[in-house]
Amino acid sequence: MNFGCLFVCIVCAVVDTRPNIVWITCEDLSPRLGCYGDNTVATPNIDALAAQGVRYTNAYGVYGVCAPNRHCIIMGMYPTTTGGTHMRTWKRSSTNDAISKKAVASIPLYEAVPPPQAKCFPEYLRAAGYFCTNRKKTDYQFHPPVTVWDVSSKKAHWRQRPNDQTPFFSVFNFTVTHESGTFKKRSPEVTDPAKVPLPPYFPDTPTVRKDIARHYDNIAALDNQIAGIIQDLKDDKLLDKTIVFFFSDHGDGLPRSKRWVYDSGIKVPMIVRWPDGMSAGQTESRLVSFVDLAPTVLSLAGVEVPEHMHGKIFLGEVQQAPREYIYAIRDRMDSAAETIRAVRDKRYKYVRNYRPDLPYFGHVPYRNRAAVAREIIRLNDAGELGPNSWQLTGTTKPVEEFYDCQTDRHEIDNKIGSPELQPLIEKFRQAHQRFNNSHDDLGRISESELVKKLWPPDGVQPTTADPVIKVRKVASGQEMTISCATEGASIGYRVGDSKIWNLYSKPTVMAPAAITIRAHRIGYKPSNDVKRSLGDHE
Repeated sequence: MNFGCLFVCIVCAVVDTRPNIVWITCEDLSPRLGCYGDNTVATPNIDALAAQGVRYTNAYGVYGVCAPNRHCIIMGMYPTTTGGTHMRTWKRSSTNDAISKKAVASIPLYEAVPPPQAKCFPEYLRAAGYFCTNRKKTDYQFHPPVTVWDVSSKKAHWRQRPNDQTPFFSVFNFTVTHESGTFKKRSPEVTDPAKVPLPPYFPDTPTVRKDIARHYDNIAALDNQIAGIIQDLKDDKLLDKTIVFFFSDHGDGLPRSKRWVYDSGIKVPMIVRWPDGMSAGQTESRLVSFVDLAPTVLSLAGVEVPEHMHGKIFLGEVQQAPREYIYAIRDRMDSAAETIRAVRDKRYKYVRNYRPDLPYFGHVPYRNRAAVAREIIRLNDAGELGPNSWQLTGTTKPVEEFYDCQTDRHEIDNKIGSPELQPLIEKFRQAHQRFNNSHDDLGRISESELVKKLWPPDGVQPTTADPVIKVRKVASGQEMTISCATEGASIGYRVGDSKIWNLYSKPTVMAPAAITIRAHRIGYKPSNDVKRSLGDHE
């Protein structure tokens, strides 16, 4: 893609009409909100956003946990195709007991490596003139290049843009509903444990109810936090110039939700508010996958969607036909090995277990910090969990599962053996196979083999080549041209003592200044910083 041409064309044509885009995201939250019919706690601010926008009823992550989902979102690609599918590839997780320490010792550290033409999608927005901020989580399965965001920090805000006429894309991520919020009290107690809804696979004990009540307490706190971003938009007179998205990074941070391919783990709330009130208060049942977010945002901003992206545009003037299926994935979770794939349409879900020899409820020490998880383990050891908890108690798994999510929304009645459903099940098997054939599944090979495939030939992480700068004097100053020998490397530069890394995308005229340049291909080590005074020219 010619970033320079893209920038010129877009700025000249639509600079006054391009929308601002804000993502308000949260963590570990299924659709437990008033606007989705759950009134356990009041969520007036999110409900108001839904009343002013469109509420999606079939939005799904590709994974039941954050890092592979965030990789999918930032790249617009399925993590199985890039090496980003296992939970946390680039640093250790859950090594706090002897079992996990021993298991983790054999797991290599590595970064996902997308194809060289693939960039993090905010980089395309930046090249088109958008100011992009992120508050603050990344966790993309690789160390992000400095070119991804103008500002990524705990205080990142659109108000940091240099010109209030510059369109912006701003992400605000709230962590109050994260799984860790059930480990100990995080928010004011507003929920009566006796009144929380229990799924049929959970035992009804005070411990279980207390943790679910804490989750609802955190949802109430989240609702108050979100109000602040909406108020900022109103104060800046930008609410009616901005497309606002609200969604969670995956389902609830509870056992049998987070890390699972069932709807409890992958189905999320999603609301989109349009500046002109279009479709306000309506619901949309089309299937939306997280892989669709990047191409959709690029399209809304008037930016050409790169061919390597896997998703569908689901909003705007050039939205594509609704998808027939969404696809879900589970692989290694911390130290617990696993390989599960799933296909879902609006009603049915097919699950393929490639490791039927493993239990569903593997050893995940981080999850076990929650009292509800320890309670499940205790009751299972005592033989006191009922038949609806079979996915929590089984030491092995069936090779295949099939659920009618309309009549069995908790997915506990496996219909894989139903004679009358065999033609439909076969259709889903074929959909799963077509997906495998069209998208390389790197999660199906060992991680030691995967590392060699990502970093050939010996699994040693390559280093991005140092950037090369050429400067020539022009009438308006000095024009710098920067190149890098590493295919697919992004190039950033900063001027003087500035903390903001500018994205280099085309020859740029600069006033005399000291600059620092860095190149970085995703999945590689970044280059050395190259320093240059633009008072020199060739």
